[in-house]
Amino acid sequence: MQLKRVVVTGLGALTPIGNNIEEYWNALVNGVSGAAPITHFDASKSKTRFACEVKNFNPTDFIDRKSARKMDKFTQYAMVASDEAIVDSGLDLETINKLRVGVIWGAGIGGLETLQNEVLNYAAGDGTPKFNPFFIPKMIADIAPGHISIKYGFMGPNYTTVSACASSANAMIDALNYIRLGYCDVIVTGGSEAAITIAGVGGFSSMQALSTRNETPETASRPFDASREGFVLGEGAGALVLEEYEYAKARGAKIYAEVIGGGMSSDAYHITAPHPEGIGVIAVMKNCLENSGIKPEDVDHINTHGTSTPLGDVAELKAISAVFGAHAKNININSTKSMTGHLLGAAGAIESIAAILAMEHSIVPPTINHQNFDENINPDLNLTLNKPQKREIKVAMSNTFGFGGHNACVAFKKIDE
Repeated sequence: MQLKRVVVTGLGALTPIGNNIEEYWNALVNGVSGAAPITHFDASKSKTRFACEVKNFNPTDFIDRKSARKMDKFTQYAMVASDEAIVDSGLDLETINKLRVGVIWGAGIGGLETLQNEVLNYAAGDGTPKFNPFFIPKMIADIAPGHISIKYGFMGPNYTTVSACASSANAMIDALNYIRLGYCDVIVTGGSEAAITIAGVGGFSSMQALSTRNETPETASRPFDASREGFVLGEGAGALVLEEYEYAKARGAKIYAEVIGGGMSSDAYHITAPHPEGIGVIAVMKNCLENSGIKPEDVDHINTHGTSTPLGDVAELKAISAVFGAHAKNININSTKSMTGHLLGAAGAIESIAAILAMEHSIVPPTINHQNFDENINPDLNLTLNKPQKREIKVAMSNTFGFGGHNACVAFKKIDE
């Protein structure tokens, strides 16, 4: 059977550097860091005392108070970003066939704050198992797409993908395939995360995964820099409306880009560390190229996973050199995590949005905070260091990898009608 074409018609973002798409994009191209001292809890005794928090966010500005109380923060973030994307798409909610509209969402952890607080409240009590009746439906990772579908009456496929930091990239690939195969006309996809909590920061810190640059948090996320020493925890949400191309064209939708393919692989190596030679990453990018029907030399831009960890950054760049060969030096490579921090399960969504907007505006956002070259990194690679670069982009890819060895890669193309 002939696969249907899939396009992006709506975008929404709630991030540490902007609470909507316009703010997010402006901050990206201006190299704004979202890192600052933690305000969500008293972090004075924490080894890492900063993160990339969403700022100036009041859920009741977007969600009625009664409903907001039934949602963990990661679901609140999902609702705000998906609302923006749906409005941006211009979908006529009165006339669409809602049986053919789905919601496929990504979350690596889910309602961690709810779980933490309920357990702490129980521990502080007399041993009587008293819990909030909304404890479970606030905590479970699949609840965000449930709330989105209930609000809009979308009755197509509805579920959450969980693959750690690759979660929302996997959600987008699933959404792509459902539409490609003709099962849906429209899918709202993306991801959200809200793990800047005592448990979240404490857990990642105990793994020695986080940067500890408490005196200069705004420079802590420094992908590819020789002095990088850990990632910066972020939070927020990114949402994309994907549609079957002819369906979108028939209703006169604005089209941001075509989603031309996705790849998946496993490192099959270690629960947290990447394979040092990037074998799984090589496989996922090759899978994505094959699935997209493009050649390595067609790719103009890669938004890397680029978390600012000593092992991960080197392994990913080695993999890019292995897959793209001599063409690798012609690709604008960047890591927007240098600005947003690592949004875990939402990373794939907001970074795909960054790649799509880079294509639309012909500007590649910078990898900020780079000061020292790493002798283990190929100096011929264009890592888009510290300043944005103007570039006509016809094909862009976004890499996202997760604990457990999960790898996902999504490819986008400037629309060719």
